Amino acid sequence: MNNLPIVKTLVWPDEAATAAFATQLAGALTRANLNACIALHGDLGAGKTTFVRHLLHALGVTGRIKSPTYAVVEPYSVAAGEVWHFDFYRFSDPREWEDAGFRDIFASVGLKLCEWPQNAAGVMPTPDLELHIEVDEDEQRQVQINALTPCGQALLA
Repeated sequence: MNNLPIVKTLVWPDEAATAAFATQLAGALTRANLNACIALHGDLGAGKTTFVRHLLHALGVTGRIKSPTYAVVEPYSVAAGEVWHFDFYRFSDPREWEDAGFRDIFASVGLKLCEWPQNAAGVMPTPDLELHIEVDEDEQRQVQINALTPCGQALLA
């Protein structure tokens, strides 16, 4: 694959479309042994956590999936491997990255799903995929997906 980022633009007209994309991505992630980092950008209410919930259910997580807004990270074990759901909304101290063991988590094999990654800029590694989610006037989600690594390119292929 080339070194240029791959960009896809999608429209999720409703939650069913969000779930369908999450299911499709879950298949690609499973084929990649769940070894990827996905950064999720968007305003409050854009649908980042909703997308993560659909993705985790598609990967086999059962039961309630809570937002890690206060805990910063929620771990999950699925048949294909380990998944960590991060919410960096309240993250502000780079020393917390080391103290919480995030460097070790990001260095390990597994899927890292990161909401509000801009708040961890400078310490978080380059994600494989970036999803930028915006809500339009019709409440549809306009989604731009950037593949920033060979792994991200393979996930979008």
